[in-house]
Amino acid sequence: MHVQHFERIAAFVEDRLRPLFDAETGSEHGFGMDDTSRALRALLNTVRAATAVKGLAEQRATAEPAMRNVVDQALEHNWDVLRGIARNWEDHPDFLREFKLHAWELDESAPAAR
Repeated sequence: MHVQHFERIAAFVEDRLRPLFDAETGSEHGFGMDDTSRALRALLNTVRAATAVKGLAEQRATAEPAMRNVVDQALEHNWDVLRGIARNWEDHPDFLREFKLHAWELDESAPAAR
């Protein structure tokens, strides 16, 4: 699993969410205090938090085996969070096949597959 996997899936999800916050479309979801606004902000914050793995990925390269297992578990958890969110748009033309894969199925050398 590589940081680029996280960047691709986060960009995909954020591209689906960003229009929901657009004031030009009359949306109040960016700043509203209704339950829908709160849920959308929480979802966007969850995506951003799950994507913040660059430091973990860098630590993995030099970590001792015991710590590497902990880092792997954290990366797998974050990937599963993002994968679960992205799969809600599985029918979208920009959805990549890699978004369905488990963390251990991702090939670091493989290009993004449609």
